Amino acid sequence: MEEKTMENKQEEPGLFERDIGVSEDVRTSESTFGDAEEVLALQDLDPALNAKMHLVNNAIDEIGWTNYHWKLFALNGFGYAVDSLVLLLQSNISGPAFKEFGEVGYDNAQTIATYVGMLVGALFWGMSADIIGRRWAFNISLFISSAATIVSGAAPGWVSLGVFTALAGFGAGGNLILDTTVFLEYLPSSKQWALTFLACWWGIGQAVTGFICWGFLVPPQWNCDSAENCPRDSNQGWRFVMYTSGALVFVMSIARVTVVRLQETPKYRLGTGEDAELVETLQSIAKKYNRPCSITFEKLDACGTVKTAHSKSRYSFQESLVHLRGLFATKRIGFSTVLIWLSWTLIGLAYPLFYVFLTSYLASRGAYSGVGTFETWRNYTLTNISGIFGPILAAWMCNLRFLGRRYTMVIGALVTMAFFFAYTVVSTPAQDVGFSCAIAFCINIYYGTLYAYTPEVLPSAHRATGNGIAVGCNRIMGIISAVVASTANTGTVAPIYLCAALYLAMAAVSVIFPFEPYGRRSS
Repeated sequence: MEEKTMENKQEEPGLFERDIGVSEDVRTSESTFGDAEEVLALQDLDPALNAKMHLVNNAIDEIGWTNYHWKLFALNGFGYAVDSLVLLLQSNISGPAFKEFGEVGYDNAQTIATYVGMLVGALFWGMSADIIGRRWAFNISLFISSAATIVSGAAPGWVSLGVFTALAGFGAGGNLILDTTVFLEYLPSSKQWALTFLACWWGIGQAVTGFICWGFLVPPQWNCDSAENCPRDSNQGWRFVMYTSGALVFVMSIARVTVVRLQETPKYRLGTGEDAELVETLQSIAKKYNRPCSITFEKLDACGTVKTAHSKSRYSFQESLVHLRGLFATKRIGFSTVLIWLSWTLIGLAYPLFYVFLTSYLASRGAYSGVGTFETWRNYTLTNISGIFGPILAAWMCNLRFLGRRYTMVIGALVTMAFFFAYTVVSTPAQDVGFSCAIAFCINIYYGTLYAYTPEVLPSAHRATGNGIAVGCNRIMGIISAVVASTANTGTVAPIYLCAALYLAMAAVSVIFPFEPYGRRSS
């Protein structure tokens, strides 16, 4: 066989090897990479970190998209799926479980327990990922979630069920932070739109939840009709849901540590001074997939020493302060950080609050007339499937020069707002299904882009901390919505108008975001 050169041995470009709407091969010369600019390059940050970040981004762009990235896309996507799965599980099984346990206790306890677990998980895994690294949190979190989900299926009481759903939420709570962070820090800059595309796994997780619940919560032999006569043997449906879901998450967690032996991300290692290990990681990927990679330890060492990424003592309170201060290193970065947290807070209130009030409102309008249990779960599954395609459209939109990330979010928020207002005229089951599917699709245009935008504009050394706090703000609003559901009048139209108005506020915030990642590389 004729011997081929390194260039000829490189894999043929595939679907992700070319940008949407861009014809030339992304693997251009190093001088072209050198012309690219990082999102935060002009913010007067650590000059050594800026110089090294530029070299690392050049190397990642030089390597391009490989099968390694496909694996990361799937394995990071599992985390998205688990986050949505755990969030929906508690809302779907809490009703049947409450019946079995005699309807004694706080009826929204499982929702609050899950959100509390996810709040603590977001903060814990987020901050720890900036302190000890992304790798350990990435590998451990799903194991915790799977074990807690399986055990919760055997819960003997309402309180114990709440404890284990909180633990499941704790394990899953950091996934939105870790998945976007790990994936972004290996992505070539021309493929950063794939970070928005990654959010389609959120819809996949919701759809899988719908199918599992549809299978186990409909058959009468596994589900009680009332709390007056509901022994455990006659109400196994919700337990089967938890066992099945927990087993699925366990398989995902095994895949994470076997399919890809994840090395610490290059951009995290920049902050810790592990330049030699960083070069080894990138060179090993390039060698495996026959790609060029010109980065060397000498080039990185010549840039100087990074001084702002960590404190003198990595495992101290001072370390946490370093990461918090890093999110406000300049006025512009601080303004961006505040707006990101505000956006997550707004959607954290609007999204769950809408669904809290929706059921009672539609029931008062007769929209559920003639809809049985089977039809309810069928419609629920159809709605969740519709959510898969929102991030796919968003990934295409955010890579258009005239839209970018910010105006993709603006469009997603405004269209969702329009459908929220329109929902007030729904009065039939068919209308309910149609509008539910449309909202699930449109809301994920905004949500999927926000997921990606957040880590793209945060400084790499403090990315997980800032992302964790953002998701934590979202979870706090989820807790508030659960409390509101227990105390407010859920049959009025006013809350739906309020939720629609919140999406208008999200659109306004998106317009004034100070950074636009389109055409730039993450810092």
